[in-house]
Amino acid sequence: MYTLWNANQSLSIRSLWLCKFTMILKMGVKLGVIMSFGVLFFCSITCDGVEGDSIPRSNIFNATSRKTTFSKKHGVKSILSEDGDIIDCVDIYKQPAFKHPALRNHTIQMAPTNVLNTENGMMKNTFKDTKKEDNPMTITSQLWHKSGSCPKGTIPIRRVEKRFLNVHGYGRKRPSQPMKLKDPRNSLANHSVAVVLTQGYSYSGAKTDIKVWTPYVEKEDEYSTSHVLIQNGDVDDFEIVETGWAVNPSVYGDHETRLYVYWTADGSVKTGCFDMTCPGFVQVSHEVALGAAIYPISNPKGLPYQITVYIYKDPKTSNWWVNYGESINIGYWPGELFVLLRHHGLMVKWGGEVYSTRVKTHPHTATHMGNGYTPSPIFENCGTMKRMRVEQNSQPLMIPEWSETIVDEYRCYDILYEVDYIDDPIFYYGGPGRSPWCP
Repeated sequence: MYTLWNANQSLSIRSLWLCKFTMILKMGVKLGVIMSFGVLFFCSITCDGVEGDSIPRSNIFNATSRKTTFSKKHGVKSILSEDGDIIDCVDIYKQPAFKHPALRNHTIQMAPTNVLNTENGMMKNTFKDTKKEDNPMTITSQLWHKSGSCPKGTIPIRRVEKRFLNVHGYGRKRPSQPMKLKDPRNSLANHSVAVVLTQGYSYSGAKTDIKVWTPYVEKEDEYSTSHVLIQNGDVDDFEIVETGWAVNPSVYGDHETRLYVYWTADGSVKTGCFDMTCPGFVQVSHEVALGAAIYPISNPKGLPYQITVYIYKDPKTSNWWVNYGESINIGYWPGELFVLLRHHGLMVKWGGEVYSTRVKTHPHTATHMGNGYTPSPIFENCGTMKRMRVEQNSQPLMIPEWSETIVDEYRCYDILYEVDYIDDPIFYYGGPGRSPWCP
């Protein structure tokens, strides 16, 4: 009897300890999960060098899921922007450009060989001695600047989500057959444009002020841009260098307005891309991140904002430079990338472009150009470009001697080019796409 009681007692004690052990184990598992999450949270902010104040938790999870083998390998520092972007500060000598076969032995040109060519012969610093309330049109920056900056000797590169890297032709405009053969003024199928064009000279530079909007883009494989570009070549085998702003979900993964550059040496068939999504563009500035969101954006009921962009050719190196805000030389496309543009451009275009498989068809896409409003010179509540300039035959910046307008679908996207009775032409463009006038 005693033995049986003692055995039962021992069993009860063992059961009690087993129960306590189980409870402790469960608590440990929970504690371990919490600790693991804490370590993960801590590492996502410090171990990878991501910095910034008051970072939303959802952005942290999104940030840790974004990967790029290049930036992880060569990144010196990383910055988490308010919009969820990660900007990697990469050693300037380890940037993607040098993966291009033509640039393996390329020596970086840290600055243009000549002073920036402007109308008065001097570099005008848009931001110098200018207060936001005094000149709201020219004070534009990038959103990631609120969270940090890249040190000198590095360049900021927007980290690309891994899911985009596996997409064939990622970052390149989709090539297509021209609507009319052998006329370089015509746009391509699936592209609708409203542009001002000038040609007839050798062009070594082009510049403009572009009002910044966030147009509605209906589908993820469509985009809307406002830009200036320099072109040489045939309609189906052209070379271009281009810059401006874009809403392009297929490249950037969202519907934010972003600063971009683009190039191609064969009509976008096999060469070229947006920003630094492929080797080619050589960046030297540590202040501007290509593909990063522009801030602030114009509001029809608020202040207008614009960016100033300038593409120009270095006469000694044949590199095509991109200048932002008349103060920052972002970088350049080396002359080795091109055949025709190594010498000069034969055409300059300013204006808006919408890409969709549903342009020039019915039903039409509802993707906007400009800000979705048709041209309105009274309140300028539409796509607007001012101070359109060219460098032609090595002369200083000047208003184009002659120009013409091209609109693919005037019922969908319209244009108004004011040149009479004013000292400086103003270009208005844009539209809503699908509407009662554009079914």
